[in-house]
Amino acid sequence: MNQTTKSKIGILLVNLGSPDTYEPADVKEYLREFLLDERVIDLPKPLRKLLVEGIILNIRPKESGEAYELIWWDEGSPLIVITEQVRNKLKNRLGNKIPVSIGMRYGNPSIKKGIEDLLEENLNLEEVFLIPLYPQYAMATTETVTEKAKEVFKKYFSHLKLRLKNPFYNDPDYIKALGESMRPHLTDDIDHLIFSYHGVPERHIKKRDITGKHCLKCDDCCNVTSVAHTYCYRHHDIMTTKNVAEYLNLDSMSFTYSNAFQSKLGIDPWLTPATDKELERLAEEGIKKVAVVCPAFISDCIETLEEIGIRGEEEFMQAGGKELKLIPCINDHNLWIQTLEKWSLTVLNKENGIKEITTT
Repeated sequence: MNQTTKSKIGILLVNLGSPDTYEPADVKEYLREFLLDERVIDLPKPLRKLLVEGIILNIRPKESGEAYELIWWDEGSPLIVITEQVRNKLKNRLGNKIPVSIGMRYGNPSIKKGIEDLLEENLNLEEVFLIPLYPQYAMATTETVTEKAKEVFKKYFSHLKLRLKNPFYNDPDYIKALGESMRPHLTDDIDHLIFSYHGVPERHIKKRDITGKHCLKCDDCCNVTSVAHTYCYRHHDIMTTKNVAEYLNLDSMSFTYSNAFQSKLGIDPWLTPATDKELERLAEEGIKKVAVVCPAFISDCIETLEEIGIRGEEEFMQAGGKELKLIPCINDHNLWIQTLEKWSLTVLNKENGIKEITTT
């Protein structure tokens, strides 16, 4: 135990999570926790339970386990390993100024375990600065992490204050880090670059429209100024692409670029265009070499490494394409670590820009 840390604030990095192994039993347990979350599948509880327990968990664990096995590293799940690497690099930069730990919304280590680790390092801890590792706000990402954290704090750590990092899709330091992590992969032989974001049902966008009349209800809604953009995942995605494109001056490059959305589940309308359909369309139109970046993910995971890097490549080549280049996520890029350090020191210094969340 290291009790030399003087700060009364601890940093908790929270990512999505992963099964403990790629064995079907572990995958099933992970999928159960994930898919029964009311902010992931937002059906009434009886219908959600029937869908997940009665159908999905009887089909998906074996299939998903095989997909996880394809991308599993010797050290374990890529998402977990990368998040640990980020934590370790950030700890090295911060020294003994602020303790740092990690937690996962689903699976291990849990958010509760992450807070316990902070307390073990510093018994005098008074506040936790929680950074959801999602640049854009969505019900199934930032919101579910926030609500789960509030629940855990209220039940187990009511003596601690909880602070939350707001979505950072338009943060200049994040955009610089993302842009520089992409730059080495943007070569002259690329024909097209796809910004592939994780998809969500259209109803999620409408549910979080605080005006009730803007999102997906007026022409070009994401580019028409509105307070609805505060919690609009689609707007945040579009702005992420716009910000990165401006930073890298993509319009001056030899290739074109566009947005798409991946990982559709179910038959309800989801955000479009779908990434798999876009890959097919581009190949059929004569595009031979595409690059795909996935800015909704901070860490490479099954949705990037397998869904795009393996299945996406196969779909593209079967439709007539010749090469798909998966651009790695921001992962543990040094500029990203520096950005996390800056945010950490900002909250330590009690500067502006951090929203406090009450646990009552």
